[in-house]
Amino acid sequence: VQLQASGGGLVQAGGSLRLSCAASGSIHSINGMAWYRQAPGKHRELVAKISSGGSIKYADSVKGRFTISRDNAKNTVYLQMNSLKPEDTAVYYCNAIVTLSWGGRRNLWGQGTQVTVSS
Repeated sequence: VQLQASGGGLVQAGGSLRLSCAASGSIHSINGMAWYRQAPGKHRELVAKISSGGSIKYADSVKGRFTISRDNAKNTVYLQMNSLKPEDTAVYYCNAIVTLSWGGRRNLWGQGTQVTVSS
């Protein structure tokens, strides 16, 4: 069971990027899904999270600019990032709490995808 993230890259300030993260393997269901980020020299921080029921929470720094969504049929979570700022530069990690087909639970992390915003 794993998470595979994609969609990072280099963009100018004011631009947009869309991150995707797909879960694969022997999955029964996925509970919460989230995006975190870690900038150089800083702790990993929550960017946005979405529950299985669709409840959403954003970090104050991204409210109004980022949108998290999920496609349960595809076991995928997305992060649409608009009006990007240089301070959004970081490695972005997806996270999911997964119930496995045999009943166990896993707290999964994706491999990280670099987002760089130039000024």
